[in-house]
Amino acid sequence: MTTTAVTSGETRPGDGEPPAVVRVDRSWGSGPGAHGGYLAALGLGAMRARLALDSGHDRPVRSLTTHFLARVDDRPLALHTTVERSGRGTAVAGLRAEQGGEQALLGSATFGSPRPGPYHHGSPAPAVPGPGDCPPLALPQGLATFAQRLEIRPATPARPLGGGESAELVAWMRFRDGRPLDAGAVTVLADAPPPALFALWTAPRPVPTAELTVHYGSALDDGPATGWALVRIRGEHAGSGWAVDDSAVWDADGHLLALARQARRVLGAPS
Repeated sequence: MTTTAVTSGETRPGDGEPPAVVRVDRSWGSGPGAHGGYLAALGLGAMRARLALDSGHDRPVRSLTTHFLARVDDRPLALHTTVERSGRGTAVAGLRAEQGGEQALLGSATFGSPRPGPYHHGSPAPAVPGPGDCPPLALPQGLATFAQRLEIRPATPARPLGGGESAELVAWMRFRDGRPLDAGAVTVLADAPPPALFALWTAPRPVPTAELTVHYGSALDDGPATGWALVRIRGEHAGSGWAVDDSAVWDADGHLLALARQARRVLGAPS
């Protein structure tokens, strides 16, 4: 994942290495701030780089958790990373991101080397028409600026703000710049659909993500896929002003790339 600038920042006491300092381009906006999946991917890249620097080799990421503590804009964002543990096969890294003197993100990632083991395909891709048989969808730019970077083709009749009966949306997506579907790109896609409740509603309201956890499929061990990905988001629960969404990402051949769950706040009232 890239940003408009990457520099070295000042070290805080106890940090060790100085943080990476980035500026998030406004084209990655979502509502009033930056897109959460993109911020999570930036954090993942910084943690992976720190682990490679400390250990001298790279390992595939197995899980990523990001807590969104404050809105992020295009001011400098300092990414402080640590390696909490690095063993023979598994490592855990941590992230703390700050902007304008305020903590904005808190995260951690687990990395693990491939090894022989059982295989179970418990989350098959839904049977839907291929992307060539699905019409394109343009999301309102004011709601999701980042979506202009994607080509989106709904794969079922459900549409955002379509007043449907099920809190589920399924769509083919691909990046307009042709970037490969590596762990960073898959993280973006896992958070790319609108909140699942949008499938039920006919008017938008803010549903920001408070926490996002992504678990990555072993298909990424064979290298990134390219082109289209099938993305599904499903609302598992909503109540007391909170919602839980599950999402899944498959490549065009049906290989599972990621499973994700996020906790969302449901704010305001329908406009």
